[in-house]
Amino acid sequence: MRIAIKFAYNGMKFQGYARQPKLKTIEGEIIDLLIKYNIIKNPKESKFRSASRTDKGTSAFGNVIAFNTLIKKDIVFKKLKKFKRDIFFYGIKNVKQEFFPRYAKLRIYSYYLKKKDFEVDKIIDVASIFIGEHNFSNFAKVELDKNPIRTIENIVLVEQNYFLIINFYAQTFLWHQIRRIISAIKKFGNGKLTKEEIENAIKNPNKKVDFGLVSAETLVLKDIIYDFNFDYEKNYLKKLKEFENNIFLFLKNLD
Repeated sequence: MRIAIKFAYNGMKFQGYARQPKLKTIEGEIIDLLIKYNIIKNPKESKFRSASRTDKGTSAFGNVIAFNTLIKKDIVFKKLKKFKRDIFFYGIKNVKQEFFPRYAKLRIYSYYLKKKDFEVDKIIDVASIFIGEHNFSNFAKVELDKNPIRTIENIVLVEQNYFLIINFYAQTFLWHQIRRIISAIKKFGNGKLTKEEIENAIKNPNKKVDFGLVSAETLVLKDIIYDFNFDYEKNYLKKLKEFENNIFLFLKNLD
């Protein structure tokens, strides 16, 4: 059978997401757990896949993995919930054999900006430039085999305590796309870029410009949506909120 797991993690406690020799990574930690608990023998045989490989330092409240196993999902869930160190497993689902978690309906990322850094009204004004279908060559690290055209369904801004949270909604994102967009937005908010410069960069992708890259630590993968619902741990919302609050304490103290 094939099982999908939804989980959260504090990315600042790991050396990145993707499995790497001799480094503590999120994917590596999860695979080691699955092998330790005899849930899988190895990632290749089990067809282990991740929905999103977040940047080093980036946290998640709702990433997803999938793998094949002979162990029933209730037993798998019971074993994984024992693990308490910086990864929180809270959702599970039996899925079709062909399920590949990267093919999601929607991804939601949130970037946390400290309010004191800029004028909030300016940020709201310029963020709308990026909504819709665009060639994001000037706002991403585009790999050779990737199409630079992506569609951002919506960008929603929320003020919360010390932060202005910028929420991005899209089916897929390019590497560093949000971090480069945020860098341009911050520079506009601080008066270092004009709205016209940003508009020209999105309308003229063949004319290369580089507006920089913000840190990964204040970027969070908020959720990934599929055409099914997960079975969640009892009281998971309360526990997830506690997990989020611990991460917020880190974010609040970052420069």
